[in-house]
Amino acid sequence: MITPHLLVIGGVNIDLLVGPQAPWPTPGTEVILDHSDLRVGGGGGNTALALEALSVPSVLVGGYGNDAFGPWLREKFTGVLCDWHQSASPTGLCVGITHPDGDRTFFTHMGHLGDDPPERVYRALDRAGPGSTALFTAGFLMALWLPEYDQLLSYARARGVRVALDTGWPPPGWTPEVRAMVRSWLGKTDLLLINELEATALAETDDVYAAGMVLLEQLAQDATLIIKRGPWGAAAWVGSQQVEVSAPQVQVVDTIGAGDTFNAAFLAAQYDGRSLQNSMAAAVAYASHSISTQPRTYAATLGDPLQDRPTELSRP
Repeated sequence: MITPHLLVIGGVNIDLLVGPQAPWPTPGTEVILDHSDLRVGGGGGNTALALEALSVPSVLVGGYGNDAFGPWLREKFTGVLCDWHQSASPTGLCVGITHPDGDRTFFTHMGHLGDDPPERVYRALDRAGPGSTALFTAGFLMALWLPEYDQLLSYARARGVRVALDTGWPPPGWTPEVRAMVRSWLGKTDLLLINELEATALAETDDVYAAGMVLLEQLAQDATLIIKRGPWGAAAWVGSQQVEVSAPQVQVVDTIGAGDTFNAAFLAAQYDGRSLQNSMAAAVAYASHSISTQPRTYAATLGDPLQDRPTELSRP
């Protein structure tokens, strides 16, 4: 008998964050910046490291490239059970330029993310076993996985694996074709973890609560929808129930990977048997802590920010 566990299925890459910088420099010049941070990135990488810090048993299905960054990246996961693929391509690299107003500009080289074969995702799902949860995250960046996404989600559910999905932002934007593709995934999704901009763009409405109702109707039966709202906290829908929690005030250093950290903390809280309300509050608090640290750190415990007491969220 296979023991149920958590699969993290998503990209792992290098993040190099530098800044702040404004205005945009003139080509050919040199600029001195105040800070830099070289760290693990990608939806899969960020999630797996947070789960490791929280001591939640999980398996990361990820990859790395055939360059000096490859071994460095792999060594960051010594405490994580990993199903690795080594590519002949360089390791994927994202350079993030931070700006004084809190915004960022990203320059990304896909590298190994573009040639990771989908066949090994099927094998990982076979090993997961019924009762496991598979988090599919940042699929738009996995070039060979993306055409198989619909089949991968169906394959997981056919084997009794619960599907959690974080779509991420599609590089081409929310075109009609992208919306149609993602909507085909929703009927195979048991837990949708999506941020407010993604939710409203996918649902084609400016109102987050209207978006929640639209998306909930498209999800699998008895599915849970969570919309991550940044400084406004998070909102969730399951059946006729709607739950909201607020976010604590923190000094934000950088928000890159905040949604991934939320996902990890929410799944960890659910693994711990907490209620939906408490899981959401713990995830918001955990993500808020992570974005206020430099270098980025992940707390070893979730805490109990609500103790299952309702928290009201003021609507903007």
